[in-house]
Amino acid sequence: MKLKTLLDTPPWDWPADAGKTLLEVLTDAQAKADDRLAAAELAGDIVVINDELIDTLLTILHDNEESAALRSQAAIALGPLLEEMDTRLDDLDDPVITESKFEQIKDALEQLHLDGETPEDVRRSALEASVRAQQAWHEDAIRDAYSNDDGLWQLTAVFCMRYVRGFDEQILQALDSNNAAIHFEAVAAAGVHEIDAAWSHVTALASSEKTEKPLLLAAIDALIGIRPRQAGEVLGNLLDARDEDISDAASEALAIAEAIVEDSDYDNDEDATIH
Repeated sequence: MKLKTLLDTPPWDWPADAGKTLLEVLTDAQAKADDRLAAAELAGDIVVINDELIDTLLTILHDNEESAALRSQAAIALGPLLEEMDTRLDDLDDPVITESKFEQIKDALEQLHLDGETPEDVRRSALEASVRAQQAWHEDAIRDAYSNDDGLWQLTAVFCMRYVRGFDEQILQALDSNNAAIHFEAVAAAGVHEIDAAWSHVTALASSEKTEKPLLLAAIDALIGIRPRQAGEVLGNLLDARDEDISDAASEALAIAEAIVEDSDYDNDEDATIH
């Protein structure tokens, strides 16, 4: 199967030889740069990932002759796999990869991030991928990234704060950032960590017609993380949004909020009622 076909096909409909196709593109030094980037991105999908693809991605990661863009994409491709293994390893009767391979990936990303000779883009990507399976070194790495004057490092830091606890103060600071990407990541992180002090900021975003669509969708998700019982009033106003993506997101979020409340031990006071 051709790479373009894979790009145009949902992963669950990929044929059995999809992994072989991606491997061929990744290992072909004469292939177009854009094709190898696309193959690296697709190679991390749980549908095809295996030891051979992992080893190929790790080889690219460590190869100084490869472009920083391809090395970065190889790192990012491993992130979802790390999260899958980290959150479900004890529940998986037949894990996608062995625990030793899991540890190999984590060690490789840590070393690449800590190596000052590694290109900056690759170091950032290594950190962003590795936090999907939290480790002891992440907290210091995120603090260093956040204190960096470079906006790209700060963006990486706030993204990583979604996955590592202990950064509520920094997340609240980032909500006031003039950098749209950092602001977006801060909203998402506030929802994940249920930061109550972010409630007024997030509700203002969700209630404003001036909020751009991606940020609005992030605010919708954050609402149910911060105050699921009070989210209904804001979400209800979005159910009839002209944009179907927004109305669908609000409807789904409302259903999730209701499920959270039903399963929780919240007090049944009037102020806590979902509207």
